[in-house]
Amino acid sequence: MDEKLQIQKVLKGDHSAFGYFVDTYQDMAMTIAYRVCGNMQDAEDIVQDSFVKAFHNLHAFKSDSKFSTWFYRIVYNTAITEIKNFLHNVRFIDYEQMEIADSYADFDTLAQIEEDEKKELLNKALDRMPRDESLILTLFYLEENSIKDITKITGLTESNIKVKLHRARKRMYDMMTELMKQ
Repeated sequence: MDEKLQIQKVLKGDHSAFGYFVDTYQDMAMTIAYRVCGNMQDAEDIVQDSFVKAFHNLHAFKSDSKFSTWFYRIVYNTAITEIKNFLHNVRFIDYEQMEIADSYADFDTLAQIEEDEKKELLNKALDRMPRDESLILTLFYLEENSIKDITKITGLTESNIKVKLHRARKRMYDMMTELMKQ
């Protein structure tokens, strides 16, 4: 559905139309919040606060960027503020918990086991990476945001994102190589 139409509906008083944005963006918002704060309960609070902020500030949204970019920036800023207020140990989310349950009957069992092992290795590698690199890899590869969108979300410069992405790729390669040896 056209997001501009949904925004207009919300702005005209159809508050239930905002549910579209919650349904569409809550999973990645949780990932971003979790990658920044490292605590699932705090991530849930951050995402809820972010949706409230987005709802109340929807009138200020300018269509010069995608809604997702604007919203993920709110999530990121809210998470950064939260982490500045409360320092926590970092843990990363298991993507298997976030995905909609797949019907295993539709997949070859061996292929599913191999896919699960790959996801587990990926999560282990992401767990061991610095939070900023892990977040940038998540936004770039899993959410398929452009570098330009990531700069809007994180507030970092384009060149800084490119450097961090380059370093993160190298670190990911090294970690995956190490994990596969084990």
